[in-house]
Amino acid sequence: MSTADLIRARLAALDPETLQLEDESAQHRGHAGAAGGGGHFRLTIVSPRFDRLSTLARHRLVYDALGEMMQREIHALSITALTPEEL
Repeated sequence: MSTADLIRARLAALDPETLQLEDESAQHRGHAGAAGGGGHFRLTIVSPRFDRLSTLARHRLVYDALGEMMQREIHALSITALTPEEL
């Protein structure tokens, strides 16, 4: 299973209505931080679970769902986390 597939599988725990994940790793080749092998990703996730949560709390939910992947497989993650009403 690819890293992107693992990310999607873990984020399923947040009951997303929409989940868009872009692997931007190729744009960062040669970047010193990418030398450890972790990928660069851009995430847009829409979930009712984000209702009444601050941006920081939403990002924490995403990080918690990804767990140790943030230490190894993911070097950088840009997150847009919205509720369905915010679309």
